[in-house]
Amino acid sequence: MYKKILAGLGGAIALNLLHETIRKNFDNVPQINKVGEEALNKALDKVDMKITDKDQLYAATLAGDVIGNGMYYATTATTGFNMISGIMMGLGAVALPKKMGLNDDPVAETTEKKVMTVAYYLFGAIVTKLIYDKIK
Repeated sequence: MYKKILAGLGGAIALNLLHETIRKNFDNVPQINKVGEEALNKALDKVDMKITDKDQLYAATLAGDVIGNGMYYATTATTGFNMISGIMMGLGAVALPKKMGLNDDPVAETTEKKVMTVAYYLFGAIVTKLIYDKIK
C-alpha cells in the first residue's frame, strides 16, 4: 500500500510542478491555486476562520492539493483506470467549482484553460502510474 501512496504523492507533486511552472511563465493559463484558495477560505468561514496572509493561504492550499491529489492518485491511478482517473479528475476541476459556489474563471474561463486543466490532471495520473510501475 505504501508504494501506491508514494506513487500518488509523486504524481501530485508532478502535477503541481507543471501547473506552477506554466502559471508563473505564461499568461491566460489555468490558475488552479485560485480555486483552491477560495475553497479553503470558504470552508474556514464555516468555523469563523480565514487565512488573510497570501503566502500562508498559498502554502496551505498547496499542501492540501498535494495530499488530496496524492491520495486520489494512489487509489485510482495505480490501477488499470489510471488515464480515466486523470481525465475525470480534470473534468471535475473544471465542472465542479461553479456548482460549489466558487469562481470557475481560473480554470474554465476559456476552452484553452479547460483543456489545459484536464491535461494537468491527466499528466499527474500518468506520472503516478509510471512511478508505481517502477517501484512495485
